[in-house]
Amino acid sequence: MKVVNSHGGGSFLLWTLVVQLVLCGSGVYTTNGTKSCKLLNESDSERKVLSRLESLAHKNFTAETKIGSESYTYVFQLCGDAGGFPGAGVVQLNSKKTESKPTVVGLYNATQAIGGSDWVMLIYNNGDRYDAHCSKEMRRAMIMISCNKKEDVGQMKVVLEDRLRVQDCFYLFELDSSAICEAVESHISAGSIILIIGFCLVAVYLIGGFLYQRLIVGAKGMEQFPNYAFWVEVGNMTADGCDFVCRSRNREDAPAYRGVATEPLEEEPEERDDHLLPM
Repeated sequence: MKVVNSHGGGSFLLWTLVVQLVLCGSGVYTTNGTKSCKLLNESDSERKVLSRLESLAHKNFTAETKIGSESYTYVFQLCGDAGGFPGAGVVQLNSKKTESKPTVVGLYNATQAIGGSDWVMLIYNNGDRYDAHCSKEMRRAMIMISCNKKEDVGQMKVVLEDRLRVQDCFYLFELDSSAICEAVESHISAGSIILIIGFCLVAVYLIGGFLYQRLIVGAKGMEQFPNYAFWVEVGNMTADGCDFVCRSRNREDAPAYRGVATEPLEEEPEERDDHLLPM
C-alpha cells in the first residue's frame, strides 16, 4: 500500500486557499471600488452614476498648472486617498515647496455625482478653507469626466480655479475616458444576418469548387467552374422558360410574308389570237 506524503498535500491545499482568498479579495475590491465614496445625500440615482466610474476607482490622476511664478500639481483619485493622504479626493501640491503641507481641495466622504448620457460631473466638497478668498469657505473640486471612445483614460487637465467671488468657489478639472461611454447595440437585422451567411456559403462553394476542379480534377478554362455542366443546363432552361413566358407569338403560325425568289422567272409563251380575226 502506497502512503501519500501529507506535507506535500498540506502545502498544496494551503497555496490553493491563499490563491482563492486573493481572487475573492480582488473581486470584492473591484466591484466595490466606488462604495468608498460617501454621498452628501445618499440616493440611488447618484450611486448609479458612481457605478459607471467603477473601472477608474483607486487610481491616481495628476495635472500640472502654473499661476504666476508658482507651479502646482494636482492629484485626483476616485473614491480613494489621493496621493496617499487619508480622506482626500483631490490635493494640491506646491511643486517648488515640496516640504510644505498639501492643500486638500475636496474630500471623497462628501461626494456629489451628476451624470448625463456621455458625461459625469463628480464633486468633492469640504476641502481646506481659503485663507482670504471666497469668504474663507471650504474648497470644492469639480471633475468633469467625458466620454472618449478612442482612449481608456486620458490626461487630466486643470480648467480653472474660480475664487474671485464671494462664495461657491471651485476648482474645475476635466478628464476623458471610455469607461462612461454607452455600449453601442448592434442594429443588424435577421435578414442581414441571413444574407451575410448566404454570401459566405456562396464564396466557400465557388472558391472550394474552383480549387477542387483545378488541383484535383485538372480542369482548364471554364471547366474549372464547379458543376459547370449543371449551371449551363440551368441557364439554358431559364432562357427557354423566359422565351416561353415572355413572347406572345404562336410558333406554329406560318410567316406573314415570303421572301422574293432570287432566280429569274421563266417567260410564259405568248398566246396569239390572230386566227380568230375575220379574213
